[in-house]
Amino acid sequence: MTKRPPSLTLPPTGYADWLAELKTRIHSAQQRAALAVNRELVLLYWQIGRDILERQGREGWGAKVIERLAHDLRTTFPDMKGFSRANLMYMRAFAEAWPDEAIVQQAVGQLPWGHNLVLLARLKTPGLRLAYAQRAIEHGWSRSVLEIHIETRRLEREGQAITNFTERLPASDTDLARQSLKDPYLFDFLRIGKEADERAIEAALVQHITQFLLELGAGFAFVGRQVHLEVGGDDFFVDLLFYHLKLRCYVVIELKAEKFKPEHLGQLGFYLTAVDAQVKSEQDGPTIGLLLCKSKNKVVAEYALRDKAQPLGIAEYKLLESLPTELQTSLPSIEQIEQELGRLPDETSGEE
Repeated sequence: MTKRPPSLTLPPTGYADWLAELKTRIHSAQQRAALAVNRELVLLYWQIGRDILERQGREGWGAKVIERLAHDLRTTFPDMKGFSRANLMYMRAFAEAWPDEAIVQQAVGQLPWGHNLVLLARLKTPGLRLAYAQRAIEHGWSRSVLEIHIETRRLEREGQAITNFTERLPASDTDLARQSLKDPYLFDFLRIGKEADERAIEAALVQHITQFLLELGAGFAFVGRQVHLEVGGDDFFVDLLFYHLKLRCYVVIELKAEKFKPEHLGQLGFYLTAVDAQVKSEQDGPTIGLLLCKSKNKVVAEYALRDKAQPLGIAEYKLLESLPTELQTSLPSIEQIEQELGRLPDETSGEE
């Protein structure tokens, strides 16, 4: 009898679980190895940049020494990419931006070189650079996604909605809930005019639900639009209903294509009561309400929230326009820097 190949024989009991465990270990080892290589590369670039800074300062060397260094390093290491004049200039700027080597060995060192160049070019302060670096690591942002979030000032908008969460939510949930809401929300991806009414905005948001969820942020899961609730024989419809996976609660979002008015909270509060009574389970936290309006008076919004017993937030939304010009970063774009220094290196290898 011909012996069957090992691939066709029945595996012993427990083999499949063991194989799955081995695959997980191998993938983890590969990821750790890639991270280690990346850390060493970023640290090397930082050290080269620091040396250039120190020697230019001490010896008074001009910019031409970088061009000479690029030539000599590429001649010595012809198979190693990343020693172009442009990349050496980036290394110098990188070391100048992060004078402490300990930072490079931590958050910044876990990001590919291309990500670090985005942080360097797009953000002015070390605090913001570090905040975006940590968030990029946490969520695995690609370089293009990182650029989009910086351009839309994602982190600067987080936690800016006016809320009463401190008084209405358990202390353990307050910070996460507050950080989960932004102000303003940017819906420019909808490609609809500023005068669009509430139903048109709702329909467009659902049509572009993936981008809407990205704008809402991590943790939001879409439940439905115009969710039907029957109360005392009358029909009511929630504009948009979400569930927050980290807070473990429902989030009701109501849209108002006008300036905020205190009476808007009455309708939203009614929907929260209905969702708590008919949809929420015992394991879920208190339902949160978010009112999105075209504009608001901050003082009026704060006053309106004071006597509300339910956890509510108020924020603005923006359609075709982006952020106000005065809030845009004054830093040059990466494209402008590239025109001066050469092509942006590959984010994994730092190529010429």
